[in-house]
Amino acid sequence: MFVPTKAFLTKGVGRHREKLTSFEMALRDAHLANFNLVRVSSIFPPHCELVDREEGLSLMQPGQVVFAVIAESSTNEPSISEHHSYGQNEVTAGEYAEDLAASMLATVLGVPFDSGSAWDERREQWLLSGEIVRTMNVTSTAECGDDGRWTTVVSAVCFCG
Repeated sequence: MFVPTKAFLTKGVGRHREKLTSFEMALRDAHLANFNLVRVSSIFPPHCELVDREEGLSLMQPGQVVFAVIAESSTNEPSISEHHSYGQNEVTAGEYAEDLAASMLATVLGVPFDSGSAWDERREQWLLSGEIVRTMNVTSTAECGDDGRWTTVVSAVCFCG
């Protein structure tokens, strides 16, 4: 059984006239292009330590199979933002992604929450209850030019160790 002991966050942006190449360039920018990436669900393993990208990469070898939660979005039309939405800036997209993750965790843990209340209200409620200790996000945003080239953004949590 493989339960990762370390994880790191990374992100990247790629631009190219071909969609697939823009994705490859985003992976290069995120320092992930030389690994075999396996997409997994967003459950953070128990007792897994979050380390910086450089430390995480130092634990891996080119060609290695790497389990990762990967969000990607591509467009060749102006304006793109991560978490699979369009037109949001980095702060708004990041807060939305944290809200979504915390809501899913609350559902799994059976913690009551009002999905109609503001994220700040729910975060405060969960922090006070001790159910959710900390949330974070890795957000990548990019503006797509009007030159017809594809822009791809990638954000990932990679598991290693």
